[in-house]
Amino acid sequence: MSSSSPMPISARGFLLLAAAMCVAPMVLGQTRSAAPQPAGPASASGNETMGLVEWLQRMHAAARQRSYVGTFVVSAPAGNLSSARIWHVCEGDLQMERIEALSGPQRSTFRRNDQVVTFLPDSKVVKHETRENLELFPNLLGTPDSSIANSYGLRVIGKDRVAGFDADVVQIEPHDALRFGYRAWSERRSGLVIKLQTIDRDNKVIEQSAFSELQLDAPVKMHALKQMMGSTAGYRVEKSELERTTAQREGWQLKKPVPGFRPVSSFRRPSGVEGQGHTMQWTFSDGLATVSLFIESYDAQRKPEEVLMALGATHTLTRRLTDKDGDWWLTAVGEVPPQTLDAFAQNLVRSR
Repeated sequence: MSSSSPMPISARGFLLLAAAMCVAPMVLGQTRSAAPQPAGPASASGNETMGLVEWLQRMHAAARQRSYVGTFVVSAPAGNLSSARIWHVCEGDLQMERIEALSGPQRSTFRRNDQVVTFLPDSKVVKHETRENLELFPNLLGTPDSSIANSYGLRVIGKDRVAGFDADVVQIEPHDALRFGYRAWSERRSGLVIKLQTIDRDNKVIEQSAFSELQLDAPVKMHALKQMMGSTAGYRVEKSELERTTAQREGWQLKKPVPGFRPVSSFRRPSGVEGQGHTMQWTFSDGLATVSLFIESYDAQRKPEEVLMALGATHTLTRRLTDKDGDWWLTAVGEVPPQTLDAFAQNLVRSR
């Protein structure tokens, strides 16, 4: 994955809109809303008395289990809005989504559990891929006794209304400078996150995603989405060839872990350039933020440049790594502050 490759934007919000790594960069604009009302006495639901892990588990379950239809909008302080229409349905352990981009190039994305199919009408291409880390918020790694509370705290800050729904508003505050904070609007009855702000150390909003219109428990038909997902006539089908691996097998390790982040998956895929071997993707998460390291052989003919880019909450760092066995090219991407990506880059070394 070279520095010229398209980068994923907004791992929290925009992956819901595109569910693919090749989304076009967007220029985002922050929308202003009325301040949430201060929290009063605990409501009849008792939501205000829950702890951090309880809040996150409730949000996580709602994202996976509720059926809904809605219009989703992503914005950040630098420019225009991006939006999509989402249809989401669940039947037991099976969940499906259809995501129709309403801005930018035409794009329809379907997801059936970890299988993602993206239709690109302009080029008449359909892309198939397997995606384990689907970036539902919060993307909890495990059980209630997970270490997420070592990295974040929670404060109930009030109540509000979003897209016609009553919501509890909580602020998830990082304990260090390695991660951003979040302000989440959780639909009072279901727990579904209907608005989310990513905030920096100065409490400034750097990215926002929200439903502008939402129908909970909508009558979405699973069989209809399956039929649409399989209708590829007239399209050229491209399948992403992923091979599960481990960083150790590929010859990589971190000299020391980046606090709070745990490895969640490793894959290798063709680099896309003939004769250039493969790219390894090593993904880490702290339960809310995700960092992916893409490592490939360095190709001097492509003249890649070392850069640090920011698009909303997502930062991208590229760096040349030199080892006795040769040179490598690292692309680190995550919805984290730049110093976090630098910590990964500084600690990444060959293990053989």
